[in-house]
Amino acid sequence: MTTTTKPAAPVTAAPARRLGAGALALRQGRLEITQFLRSRESVVFTMGFPIIMILIFAAIFSDEIAPGVSYTQYFITGMIATGLMTVSFQNLGIWIPIERDRGVLKRYRGTPMPKWVWFAGKVIMVVVIGIAETALLLAVSVALFDLDLPQTAAKWLTFGWVAVLGVTACTLCGIAISSLARTARSGSAVVTPVALVLQFISGVFFVFTSLPTWMQQVAAIFPLKWMCQGLRSVFLPDSFGAQEPGGSFELGRVALVLGAWCVLGLILCLTTFRWTTRRDG
Repeated sequence: MTTTTKPAAPVTAAPARRLGAGALALRQGRLEITQFLRSRESVVFTMGFPIIMILIFAAIFSDEIAPGVSYTQYFITGMIATGLMTVSFQNLGIWIPIERDRGVLKRYRGTPMPKWVWFAGKVIMVVVIGIAETALLLAVSVALFDLDLPQTAAKWLTFGWVAVLGVTACTLCGIAISSLARTARSGSAVVTPVALVLQFISGVFFVFTSLPTWMQQVAAIFPLKWMCQGLRSVFLPDSFGAQEPGGSFELGRVALVLGAWCVLGLILCLTTFRWTTRRDG
């Protein structure tokens, strides 16, 4: 008597679990942060440059620019704003052309991943690195230069919304200006001069009111000047507001201008962003 055995049922793999929108964005953000940290030049420039500049300028200038306000304290607020602009506007404006020239963006566009996830990853990277850089700058400034941290919840709230609006505007503008670079090599040539000029005319390296009037008027068009002014209202005494061009810190106008740049930056992104180089069509 012979027995027959039934063939084993084929083993089927369990269907892959589809990630939700939030998980996709977080995964992309983690990837962007990892890529940033692997680039030593970017880490050193973005995280180290503001601290190096603070150390240099603090060693050169030690005078008071107003009662109870040293030049170093004034300069630190400008470097916090510069640090936020560097990690958003400058970093994105340089690296996106590199990714576009290497075909990375073209491959992303050809995948099933929603396009907004790539942008979300960039935003997450900017936020995380921006927070880390700001915390590092504050720690160095408090430890070495006696910077007084805000003592009230209202001051911290002002710090929060100025930073959020400023980073949002600079991030959108960084994505938009990346389309001006024709090749990977030209990204730095396009973005770096713009960033440096804005720093010089926006009250970062010099007291804003000591600049020529026409220079102040040009700076008032762009976000960095208002980021610096908003942060001065947080870290400098309230009495220093009288030294500002408008006779006060003008926080309402700070919010209005930064908000307007957020809208303008979004429009520029939607109308100018390219996934491929011009030679790819």
